[in-house]
Amino acid sequence: MTLPRFRLLDLWLPIAVVVFDQATKAVVRATLPLHSKVTIVPGLVDFTHVRNTGAAFGILNAADFPFKTVVIALVATVALIGVALYAANLAPHQRVARAGLALIIGGAAGNLIDRVVAGSVVDFVDVYWRTYHFWAFNLADSAISIGVSLMILDILGVGTHVSKTA
Repeated sequence: MTLPRFRLLDLWLPIAVVVFDQATKAVVRATLPLHSKVTIVPGLVDFTHVRNTGAAFGILNAADFPFKTVVIALVATVALIGVALYAANLAPHQRVARAGLALIIGGAAGNLIDRVVAGSVVDFVDVYWRTYHFWAFNLADSAISIGVSLMILDILGVGTHVSKTA
């Protein structure tokens, strides 16, 4: 069975996201002790090794309930399957939507691997301004955010050309 050429993006982009995401997390785990930081851009960006046991943006991070890791991983798996099924039904010409969904799938899979293997997700990019900190994030989170942005652009019709006849 050969994949149609237009489906190569749908396959290789998520794989690339997972590979790069897992590689960056492995480097962080190997070189940066938990809760320590390295300044990248003074006053703006640090690499800080933290673990997220919750969901997106640290939701449920402080919550503790039985089988928390299993519940979050199960919800993530169901969402990932739903997104993949939706992506599989997109037409070849829907390149922006397919790229967005491929990034979302790759990012979700990268974080799901962490949850299943370690029970938490490694986050390390710490963006801040003075005393204001954004949530720490990782490459998978970035891929998901970019993917969602592409989906919004696709929904808004950005890049869609319509011939006008008068």
